[in-house]
Amino acid sequence: MNRKRMGALAALQLAALQLFAALAVGSHAMGEARAFDAAASGPASLASSASNASGVQRRRRARRRRAADALLPGVWGGDHVRLEVTDGGATIEYDCAHATIEGKILVDDAGRFSVAGTYYREHGGPVREGEASNGRRVRLDGRVGGSLMTLKVTRAGKTLDTHTLTRDREAQLFKCR
Repeated sequence: MNRKRMGALAALQLAALQLFAALAVGSHAMGEARAFDAAASGPASLASSASNASGVQRRRRARRRRAADALLPGVWGGDHVRLEVTDGGATIEYDCAHATIEGKILVDDAGRFSVAGTYYREHGGPVREGEASNGRRVRLDGRVGGSLMTLKVTRAGKTLDTHTLTRDREAQLFKCR
Protein backbone atom coordinates (compact mmCIF):
# COMPACT_ATOMS: atom_id res chain seq x y z
CA MET A 1 0.00 0.00 0.00
CA ASN A 2 1.44 3.40 -0.89
CA ARG A 3 1.95 6.25 1.57
CA LYS A 4 -0.96 8.28 0.21
CA ARG A 5 -3.44 5.43 0.80
CA MET A 6 -1.96 4.71 4.24
CA GLY A 7 -2.42 8.39 5.18
CA ALA A 8 -6.01 8.38 3.97
CA LEU A 9 -6.71 5.14 5.87
CA ALA A 10 -5.17 6.59 9.04
CA ALA A 11 -7.30 9.74 8.67
CA LEU A 12 -10.41 7.58 8.18
CA GLN A 13 -9.55 5.52 11.26
CA LEU A 14 -9.06 8.68 13.32
CA ALA A 15 -12.39 10.13 12.14
CA ALA A 16 -14.16 6.85 12.93
CA LEU A 17 -12.51 6.74 16.36
CA GLN A 18 -13.64 10.30 17.12
CA LEU A 19 -17.19 9.52 15.99
CA PHE A 20 -17.26 6.36 18.05
CA ALA A 21 -15.93 8.25 21.08
CA ALA A 22 -18.70 10.82 20.73
CA LEU A 23 -21.32 8.06 20.60
CA ALA A 24 -19.82 6.14 23.51
CA VAL A 25 -19.93 8.97 26.04
CA GLY A 26 -22.88 7.39 27.85
CA SER A 27 -21.33 3.92 27.81
CA HIS A 28 -19.89 2.09 30.76
CA ALA A 29 -16.22 2.98 31.35
CA MET A 30 -14.97 -0.58 30.80
CA GLY A 31 -16.94 -0.86 27.58
CA GLU A 32 -15.41 2.44 26.40
CA ALA A 33 -11.87 1.27 27.13
CA ARG A 34 -12.38 -1.95 25.16
CA ALA A 35 -13.97 -0.05 22.28
CA PHE A 36 -11.12 2.48 22.08
CA ASP A 37 -8.46 -0.26 22.23
CA ALA A 38 -10.18 -2.16 19.44
CA ALA A 39 -10.76 0.96 17.34
CA ALA A 40 -7.11 1.95 17.58
CA SER A 41 -6.00 -1.41 16.21
CA GLY A 42 -7.74 -1.06 12.83
CA PRO A 43 -10.97 -0.80 10.80
CA ALA A 44 -11.93 -4.46 11.20
CA SER A 45 -11.63 -4.13 14.96
CA LEU A 46 -13.71 -0.95 14.86
CA ALA A 47 -16.68 -2.89 13.46
CA SER A 48 -16.14 -5.55 16.11
CA SER A 49 -16.01 -2.98 18.92
CA ALA A 50 -19.18 -1.30 17.63
CA SER A 51 -20.84 -4.70 17.79
CA ASN A 52 -19.55 -5.17 21.37
CA ALA A 53 -20.83 -1.73 22.37
CA SER A 54 -24.29 -2.49 20.99
CA GLY A 55 -24.23 -5.77 22.94
CA VAL A 56 -23.49 -3.84 26.14
CA GLN A 57 -26.40 -1.51 25.40
CA ARG A 58 -28.74 -4.47 24.77
CA ARG A 59 -27.73 -6.05 28.09
CA ARG A 60 -28.37 -2.75 29.91
CA ARG A 61 -31.82 -2.43 28.36
CA ALA A 62 -32.57 -6.03 29.29
CA ARG A 63 -31.59 -5.33 32.92
CA ARG A 64 -33.85 -2.28 33.00
CA ARG A 65 -36.72 -4.33 31.55
CA ARG A 66 -36.14 -7.18 34.00
CA ALA A 67 -39.16 -7.69 36.16
CA ALA A 68 -38.76 -6.09 39.56
CA ASP A 69 -38.95 -8.34 42.59
CA ALA A 70 -41.73 -7.88 45.13
CA LEU A 71 -40.69 -7.01 48.67
CA LEU A 72 -41.19 -10.15 50.74
CA PRO A 73 -43.92 -10.19 53.37
CA GLY A 74 -42.75 -9.35 56.87
CA VAL A 75 -42.38 -6.66 59.50
CA TRP A 76 -40.00 -3.71 59.35
CA GLY A 77 -39.62 -1.53 62.44
CA GLY A 78 -37.99 1.78 63.26
CA ASP A 79 -38.30 4.65 65.70
CA HIS A 80 -42.04 5.35 66.01
CA VAL A 81 -42.89 3.50 62.77
CA ARG A 82 -43.90 -0.06 61.84
CA LEU A 83 -44.26 -1.31 58.26
CA GLU A 84 -45.98 -4.63 57.65
CA VAL A 85 -45.64 -5.96 54.11
CA THR A 86 -48.22 -8.48 52.93
CA ASP A 87 -48.71 -10.29 49.63
CA GLY A 88 -51.23 -7.64 48.58
CA GLY A 89 -49.62 -4.42 49.82
CA ALA A 90 -48.57 -2.95 53.14
CA THR A 91 -49.70 -1.04 56.20
CA ILE A 92 -47.67 1.53 58.09
CA GLU A 93 -48.35 2.52 61.70
CA TYR A 94 -47.00 5.73 63.21
CA ASP A 95 -47.56 7.15 66.69
CA CYS A 96 -50.43 9.38 65.52
CA ALA A 97 -51.03 8.28 61.93
CA HIS A 98 -51.21 5.29 59.64
CA ALA A 99 -50.85 4.63 55.93
CA THR A 100 -51.81 1.96 53.46
CA ILE A 101 -50.23 0.73 50.24
CA GLU A 102 -52.45 -1.11 47.80
CA GLY A 103 -50.52 -3.59 45.68
CA LYS A 104 -47.12 -5.20 45.84
CA ILE A 105 -44.03 -3.14 46.55
CA LEU A 106 -41.74 -3.82 43.58
CA VAL A 107 -38.02 -3.41 44.22
CA ASP A 108 -35.55 -2.89 41.35
CA ASP A 109 -32.12 -4.52 41.14
CA ALA A 110 -30.60 -1.58 43.09
CA GLY A 111 -33.10 -2.11 45.94
CA ARG A 112 -35.16 1.01 45.17
CA PHE A 113 -38.93 1.28 45.14
CA SER A 114 -41.55 3.98 44.69
CA VAL A 115 -45.23 3.34 45.40
CA ALA A 116 -48.41 5.30 45.94
CA GLY A 117 -50.23 5.12 49.24
CA THR A 118 -52.79 6.81 51.43
CA TYR A 119 -51.76 8.59 54.64
CA TYR A 120 -54.25 9.11 57.51
CA ARG A 121 -53.66 11.42 60.45
CA GLU A 122 -55.07 10.27 63.75
CA HIS A 123 -56.13 12.13 66.90
CA GLY A 124 -56.72 11.26 70.50
CA GLY A 125 -60.17 10.18 71.57
CA PRO A 126 -62.91 8.39 69.67
CA VAL A 127 -63.73 8.91 66.01
CA ARG A 128 -66.98 10.84 65.86
CA GLU A 129 -69.92 9.63 63.86
CA GLY A 130 -69.92 11.34 60.47
CA GLU A 131 -66.27 12.41 60.85
CA ALA A 132 -64.72 12.59 57.39
CA SER A 133 -61.75 10.42 56.57
CA ASN A 134 -58.64 12.52 56.27
CA GLY A 135 -56.79 10.16 53.95
CA ARG A 136 -54.34 11.88 51.62
CA ARG A 137 -52.48 10.45 48.65
CA VAL A 138 -48.74 10.17 49.25
CA ARG A 139 -45.66 8.78 47.51
CA LEU A 140 -43.46 6.34 49.42
CA ASP A 141 -39.91 6.06 48.11
CA GLY A 142 -37.35 3.80 49.62
CA ARG A 143 -34.34 1.61 49.30
CA VAL A 144 -33.73 -1.82 50.75
CA GLY A 145 -30.26 -3.17 51.42
CA GLY A 146 -29.97 -6.39 53.40
CA SER A 147 -32.01 -6.00 56.58
CA LEU A 148 -32.18 -2.17 56.41
CA MET A 149 -34.65 0.07 54.62
CA THR A 150 -34.85 3.81 54.21
CA LEU A 151 -38.36 5.13 53.68
CA LYS A 152 -39.39 8.64 52.65
CA VAL A 153 -43.03 9.72 52.55
CA THR A 154 -43.84 12.76 50.41
CA ARG A 155 -47.00 14.64 49.51
CA ALA A 156 -47.09 17.23 46.73
CA GLY A 157 -43.28 17.32 46.68
CA LYS A 158 -43.02 17.98 50.44
CA THR A 159 -41.35 15.38 52.67
CA LEU A 160 -43.66 14.30 55.50
CA ASP A 161 -41.48 11.61 57.09
CA THR A 162 -38.11 9.92 56.58
CA HIS A 163 -37.30 6.72 58.48
CA THR A 164 -34.74 3.96 58.76
CA LEU A 165 -36.33 0.55 59.32
CA THR A 166 -34.92 -2.86 60.23
CA ARG A 167 -36.42 -6.14 59.04
CA ASP A 168 -38.02 -8.34 61.73
CA ARG A 169 -37.86 -5.54 64.31
CA GLU A 170 -40.97 -4.48 66.18
CA ALA A 171 -41.36 -0.77 66.68
CA GLN A 172 -42.36 0.84 69.95
CA LEU A 173 -45.30 3.04 69.11
CA PHE A 174 -46.99 5.60 71.35
CA LYS A 175 -50.44 5.77 69.79
CA CYS A 176 -52.34 8.99 70.45
CA ARG A 177 -55.64 7.18 71.06
